[in-house]
Amino acid sequence: MLRNFVFLHALEHDLRLPIGTTDVGVLDTQSFDEDVEAAAGNVFEAEDGDTDEEAAIDGAPRTEAEFRARAAALYTLYAGRFESRFRWLAPRHFEATLRTDLAGDAETLRSLLVRFGTWHAADDTKLRALADLLTNAHGDRKVLVFTQFADTVRYLAHELAARGVAPMAAVTGAVSDPTALARRFSPKSAAGRVPDGDELRVLVATDVLSEGQNLQDCAIVVNYDLPWAIIRLIQRAGRVDRLGQQAPEILCYSFLPADGIDRLIRLRERVRTRLRENAEVVGTDEAFFEDEDQRAIVDLYNERAGILDGEDETDVDLSSYAYQIWKNAIAADPSLERRIEALPPVVYSARAYAPTPERPEGALVYLRTAQGNDALAWMDRDGNSVTESQFEILRAAACAPDTPALPRPADHHDLVRHAAEHVAHEERQVGGQLGRPSGARFRTYERLKAYAERVAGTLFDSEALHHAIDDLYRRPLRQVAVDTLNRQLRSGVSDETLAQLVIALRDDERLCISHEDEETREPRIICSLGLIER
Repeated sequence: MLRNFVFLHALEHDLRLPIGTTDVGVLDTQSFDEDVEAAAGNVFEAEDGDTDEEAAIDGAPRTEAEFRARAAALYTLYAGRFESRFRWLAPRHFEATLRTDLAGDAETLRSLLVRFGTWHAADDTKLRALADLLTNAHGDRKVLVFTQFADTVRYLAHELAARGVAPMAAVTGAVSDPTALARRFSPKSAAGRVPDGDELRVLVATDVLSEGQNLQDCAIVVNYDLPWAIIRLIQRAGRVDRLGQQAPEILCYSFLPADGIDRLIRLRERVRTRLRENAEVVGTDEAFFEDEDQRAIVDLYNERAGILDGEDETDVDLSSYAYQIWKNAIAADPSLERRIEALPPVVYSARAYAPTPERPEGALVYLRTAQGNDALAWMDRDGNSVTESQFEILRAAACAPDTPALPRPADHHDLVRHAAEHVAHEERQVGGQLGRPSGARFRTYERLKAYAERVAGTLFDSEALHHAIDDLYRRPLRQVAVDTLNRQLRSGVSDETLAQLVIALRDDERLCISHEDEETREPRIICSLGLIER
């Protein structure tokens, strides 16, 4: 409605129309999804020198006069401080019927607001069912509640707290340190130490927590809404369905519409179809509906590494596998934690090894590349790579704590140098200057390059787009940009929205590492292990 009134304001005053993404995140300071908007920057972020016009856009409009006043204030901001965030088009390019249609649509929507009145949480049967699940069905167990929108997280956190659900926390993209809350919720799997009384039982979160967190202390996941990007369901379950999970079973609850509504929108049927298609493509063994048979399809799961060449690859993701090795080691010998963290870079050792023709002796090397990627390499005595499988290299490194260390071979450091050169060469060859094809930088660059070619010479072509593409090619991404772009790419973001996001990140100097920072980044050799035939 507010978008309609912004356009009406422009048409009625013969002003340029702002063309581009004007979703709820940039229209309303009271209601936006931080997980999307924080990436591009909320145009109404508090800044020094905010004017009375900006203060006037608080509150929820109801009457047509209130909508028109809000729209006028918004248009002033759009055309002033935030002019560069939009493309602009003169009103003469639009047919006269546009004003009538916009006003008609807005009035229809406004009448619905008037008809349904003010929302009362006490009448929310879905909220009531969630509260019952948290307090009665699982009142003594940890529960992880996912929803797509930050507004819903805030609403649930407020209402659940009023119903006595505690200890609880809410996580959205606006939270400065989601990992800290994850540690409080799952201290055992996150290897954290939580003071008495500070541990959380319930965590309500957007999908900002559906990637990269170990939450195995919990075995109950609630999908308060069903994401259309179906991989989200698998990622949500994957936060708890990981190595180290002690529960005999993991429960996944999903809220569905009432039967009458479901018959109209066929949500269950459509989601089930997408789950089946997803399983056929990438593989999954979850059952998200109670009447489904388990499917024993295990292939690509969540954040698992790329295509590996081992014959007996596991179905867990690489980060969990490595993490479990570390956790098992420090559980058996707690002194290892301090000793290993105190080791300097480039530390090395060697051990006895029984080689095979396919897996010869040589050296295992752990590096961090100039692009910030962790990499493992296995070089034979001739300086050739043995395998690219990160799982295989980790397995080759395994040995008992009492395994005796051997003197390093004379050519050990040469093999380490070959490994560093090999990893750097592979990173350039696989993705050129852009890194690996699966990385956020490579995929974003390829999509925006193709998009720029399609829109060349049109309204959507811009210098800002070409500058952003050039930066993507020339400079590595900042970590905040990697995280943001990965999240959006996985959610199926459109090319146009992706372009706007990248341009906004660049405008905010959050896209690429500056030349000054880039000069200080270079590959780092963390450690190496010689494999000696004895």
